[in-house]
Formats: sequence, C-alpha cells, structure tokens
Amino acid sequence: MNQEERDVLTELDKQLLWHPYTSMSHPTPHFLVEKASGCQIQLADGRSLIDGMSSWWSVIHGYNHPAINQALHTQIDQFSHVMFGGLTHQPAISLGQKLVDMSPPTLTRVFFSDSGSVSVEVALKMAIQYWNTQGHPEKQHFITPRSGYHGDTFAAMSVCDPVNGMHGLFQKALTPQFFVPPPPIGLTQPIDSDYLADVRATFEQYHEQLAGFIIEPVVQNAGGMRFYNPAYLDAFKALCDEFKVLLIFDEIATGFGRTGKLFAAEHCAIEPDIMCVGKALTGGYITLAATLTSDKVALGISQEGGVFMHGPTFMGNALACSAANASLELIQQSNIEETVTNIEHWLKAALAPCKSLDMVQNVRCLGAIGVVELKQAVDLHQIQPLFVEQGVWIRPFGKLIYLMPPYIIQEDEIKKLGQAIYTVINQHFQ
Repeated sequence: MNQEERDVLTELDKQLLWHPYTSMSHPTPHFLVEKASGCQIQLADGRSLIDGMSSWWSVIHGYNHPAINQALHTQIDQFSHVMFGGLTHQPAISLGQKLVDMSPPTLTRVFFSDSGSVSVEVALKMAIQYWNTQGHPEKQHFITPRSGYHGDTFAAMSVCDPVNGMHGLFQKALTPQFFVPPPPIGLTQPIDSDYLADVRATFEQYHEQLAGFIIEPVVQNAGGMRFYNPAYLDAFKALCDEFKVLLIFDEIATGFGRTGKLFAAEHCAIEPDIMCVGKALTGGYITLAATLTSDKVALGISQEGGVFMHGPTFMGNALACSAANASLELIQQSNIEETVTNIEHWLKAALAPCKSLDMVQNVRCLGAIGVVELKQAVDLHQIQPLFVEQGVWIRPFGKLIYLMPPYIIQEDEIKKLGQAIYTVINQHFQ
C-alpha cells in the first residue's frame, strides 16, 4: 500500500468512523494496520509494533494463530450461524462442556451472549429473576465496590463506579445501585476488619432489596488496575450467604489465566453463584461471552416451567464457538500457570527501572499484568504516538501505563516494552 492509498484510508477513517472513547471533532490519531501475527502488529507504512495490550486483553495466543484459523475455516465450510432458538450445534455444546469442566465446580450451566458487557446484563437479570421465582420480587438492586468496571451497556454501567468511572453523564438514567468502598489495595495486606464492618453495615441495611453482589475478583481492572487480597472474596461470600444475596464474579478481564490462575476465583476458597467470561474466550478472534451459573440459580429460575427472559440473535454463534473451542484447547494443552508465572517475572524485571522516575507513583505486577502508575494523568493524544515511535503498542488510560501482553510473548519482547515505557516517561513526562 503506497503513501497516497494510506492517506486516503486514514482520511476516510477520520471522516466516517467513530472509534471508542474518542471525539469526532478532535480525534485521537489512529494507526492503519495491514496485518498482524504472533505478538507483532504491522502498520500499513511498514512499521512493526510489539503488542503490549492483547487487543484489550483478548488475543492471548497472539494474532493469526494457525489452530484457531483452521477451526474457523473448517466451521465456515459447514455453516457460520444458525439461530439458537429451537436449534443447537456441536461447537456450542462442546464449548459449554469445556467451560463447565474448567470453571469452579458449582458452575454447571452456560448462557452464551455477544459481549462481556451483555454477559453482565445477563448475570444481573439472572439474579433478579431467580429471587422473583423464590418469592422475593423486591430484590431488584445490586451492591458492588467502587472502582469497579463492568461494561458500557445500561445495566452494566449502573454497577460501575458512579464517581470515578466513565459514565457519570448517564447517572440520572441509570438504575440506582448500592456501593461500598473498594477492597483495600495490596495482595498480601492483612484484612481490614473495619472495612468489612462497613460493608456488612450496607448489607444489613439494604439486603431486602439486594439481588446480587458483583465484583471483579482480585483485580479491579479498568477502574484503576487495583490488586487486592483475595481473602476479601471469602468474606464477601459469607455476607452474601448470610443475607441471601447472589455472588457474581466478573471474570471478563481476569479469566483464562491473566492473573496466574485459570480464573481469578481460584485465588480464594469460595465459588460464585454466577460468573461472567468474555474477552479472551475466543482468543480475541470474534466477540463472544458467556454467563455461567449454578444448578441452584438455573433450576430456580426454571421451576414450574419458568423461562429465562433473554435471547440474543447471535447467541451461540457457531463461528465464535469454534474459535473459542480452539482457544480453550490451546489453554488445556499448555501449562498456563507456568507460562504466566514466567511472564510475571519478566514484567517485574522490565518495569523495575520505572520506579526510579520522579513521575512514577507505583509499579505493580500480577500474572500477565504489569502496571506503571503515574502521579498524574497523561494525554493520550500525546503519548500514543510516542510509543509507536518506540516500536510498541501500548494504550494508557488516566494515570496508568499498563501491559497485558499475549501469553506467547518472549522475554526480549517484554524487555522492549519496558524500555519503551521508561524512555517515554523519562524523555517526555519528567
């Protein structure tokens, strides 16, 4: 592709396409991609970038993986999609079995949807509908920690942080929910009994209205990349059981190995009533999500012939299920905990030099997540091109410059990502 062709496409993109979290009048620069393979994104101008983001944490096996490619080729020759109402197919059944086999044991039923945000909508609807069938129609609301992020659709927005989140504009249109402070930061910090007492007080006051407690286990991701002691999850489960509230884990970002365990739920001793997965489910190939739940919830909703009131058009899409089956088979064939443990060691070493920079507040790593937290927010318009000049793809937000690379990444590539972060901060933001 020559320069003239690139310029035409770039201008058309600027005029026609509204990218996520961007202004049409003052658009963020967008870099034209020609192809991608492994951990490399190749731009149309010939530059190659090491991917530090896994395309928003989803492309865990790298780009253009032959096993997932083949699964899609095979499925498309049979059929790409049939409606899931009244019909079923082998890719969906196989995927359901894989998810149940690898998930916490109490999660035995699978509901497919189109995206992570919709899987949260499904989880919230499940909780409300369950309590309605149990004779508690008053349980229509949710409790959740601040600093959480669960998606951009309306019900999902209602359980995102109402102050520091991205959705303050819509507060008057959202269903009011109940918020508690976020779990104190620190994976190994002792449990704060005063904090748990405050959470308990909210349960005591409002439990008759509460259908569920939703939380991102161990890591609050887009709300600040906050790591907290998994023992808090055990305490939350005890409160949920005591006050008859369903526990919902949002594992959309943390699932499939990102925190060093297959699911972040494995860091604690309890299991949720409902769990949402997405993002890495298909290896980043096609959008697909799932909401898993227990027999208690599924059969409770279904008693006396009750039906769950949700049904996306592309639910159980055969192409997406085939990609997901191939992705999960790759996970099953690998020692994912060892792989991610190695990545964690590499991230810690690569990001350690950033601790010496005056603008850096904190550096932290967990599994295949590395975070450099600055003392003030950066301007994405300014910093994004600087990383591209360094030959890496990193997309910060707010005060956070973070890495969530594909699991196939090598140590030398992580070193280059770390060097790029250090260089950009040191040369432009000190």
